[in-house]
Amino acid sequence: MNLTTVQTDRDRVLSQSISSLSIGGCGLLTDLYQLTMTACYVGESIERSAASFELFVRKLPKGFGYLIAMGLAQALEYLESLQFSSTHIAALQATGVFKNAPDRFWELLATAKFTGDVWAVPEGTAVFANEPILRIEAPLWQAQLVETYLLNTINYQTLIATRAARIRDVAGADATLLEFGTRRAFSPQASIWAARAAIAGGLDTTSNVLAALKLGYQPSGTMAHSLVMAIGALEGSEQAAFTAFDRYFPGAPLLIDTYDPIAAATGLATRVAAGEIELSGIRLDSGDLIALSKQVNSILPNVEIFASGDLDEWEIAKLRSANAPISGYGLGTKLVTGSPVNGVYKLVEIENLPTMKKSPEKMTYPGRKQIFRQVRDGQFTEDILGLANEGTGLLQLVMSEGERLKSDDSLPAIREHTDANVASLSREIRDINYTGTAPVNISPALAEITQSLMTPS
Repeated sequence: MNLTTVQTDRDRVLSQSISSLSIGGCGLLTDLYQLTMTACYVGESIERSAASFELFVRKLPKGFGYLIAMGLAQALEYLESLQFSSTHIAALQATGVFKNAPDRFWELLATAKFTGDVWAVPEGTAVFANEPILRIEAPLWQAQLVETYLLNTINYQTLIATRAARIRDVAGADATLLEFGTRRAFSPQASIWAARAAIAGGLDTTSNVLAALKLGYQPSGTMAHSLVMAIGALEGSEQAAFTAFDRYFPGAPLLIDTYDPIAAATGLATRVAAGEIELSGIRLDSGDLIALSKQVNSILPNVEIFASGDLDEWEIAKLRSANAPISGYGLGTKLVTGSPVNGVYKLVEIENLPTMKKSPEKMTYPGRKQIFRQVRDGQFTEDILGLANEGTGLLQLVMSEGERLKSDDSLPAIREHTDANVASLSREIRDINYTGTAPVNISPALAEITQSLMTPS
């Protein structure tokens, strides 16, 4: 048997194993090195050492003064369901990567269950660089294995929630803000998370029907250019397309920039005056939104104008500063993509021994930490990053020995928490072009232990 045949047979076994896999349990939804490190820990008999890892962001994206923590609910759901089925294990064995792994490694995976504690800030909490969003305290192999999934859900949802909070802050409390990002999100699963995080961060609802219904919200949207083009071509005019859509969805906003938005608005104004059509709003998706919205507003003065088309907080700020008569915005591409939140997950303690990374520009603070927020008259003044044993702070115990301590907060409650957190920040920190450094200091105790580990023994 030649090498090609051996490779083909192995690939066939692997393919058969993988074909029956599901994401349920998510044990395999991780980076390879989490599993190879776990095998190494088992081989060295240290897999059950008590370990603490913290998830935090070293630097905020450019122009960001804060982050809104999000994704905890999905993180806890993952931890509760963590497992490796016999099919998962067979697929791993078929790769050949783990041929030298000890037998106890396979035994460990076969009985895998997360049994650790989780400390986290509530979803909707404003956090800053180097502050832990979440801490895992668990046997080393468990705390190590879950890194990839935790970073995936918390990094992404934190990005979306933060962008949503910034957009709400710029657009104002009365603006209608809709999440339109499903077609640009990085996967179908990401689109559900994006919709959730966007609503929790400040948006009103989403166009994603599945996400809206799962989350208990009414989906919202208008129409696409294709409807105007299709019905217009078959029935003779753009106005015929508007009539058809209005017939089945009376009063729904109409998209008027497929061809000439001014001509479309003029035609609609005539028909509204004649009582031929109901019209609550129109949508502009392209062009000079400032000029177009003002022209359309002069033609249809009692009709709300909704804008979309690659909008973000900076574009909305420009529209508002120019007094564009726009009452709502659809947020898609730039909400669900853009500058990533580069959260990291680092070991901070092993068997009660504080650890720290000393690499240039990647240094971490040692030990289990807590955030002590200082507030005066409802306004944030500073955070003190200290050791966990220094007192009660923002991080709360949300899971003990693998069991959740309370149910998930509702999205309206998280949205309210987000709003309150953003409102407590200074206008400087909330500025969408922030270039400063948030007032975060470390406690004397944390400074002392950091210095002791930095000093060569």
